[in-house]
Amino acid sequence: MLSTSTRIRIQEILIRISQGNEVSLEERIYINKFASRNQNVSSWLRKASHMQRNKISNNPIDKLLNGLDLCSPDPHSTYNPEKDDLGEWFSGAPSWIRRS
Repeated sequence: MLSTSTRIRIQEILIRISQGNEVSLEERIYINKFASRNQNVSSWLRKASHMQRNKISNNPIDKLLNGLDLCSPDPHSTYNPEKDDLGEWFSGAPSWIRRS
């Protein structure tokens, strides 16, 4: 459980990450420490990194896809149906999306 002050600090850092603004090494270490222990912070960090890489448009379909948070934690990861197993490709996804 995050305290209110910790959550606010984390969210301030994540906003700067998503906007592509400067974030210090100490702040990145701070975020990663919580992301490794807390699934919510990990999801927030993944979403902020995704927003930084891809400028979000006002297209409703893009908003839906970004809201579903189906992005890969690896920015260079792409699914190749000829070579990759779909289940393995989604192995980093939240538990509700993995196959049973």
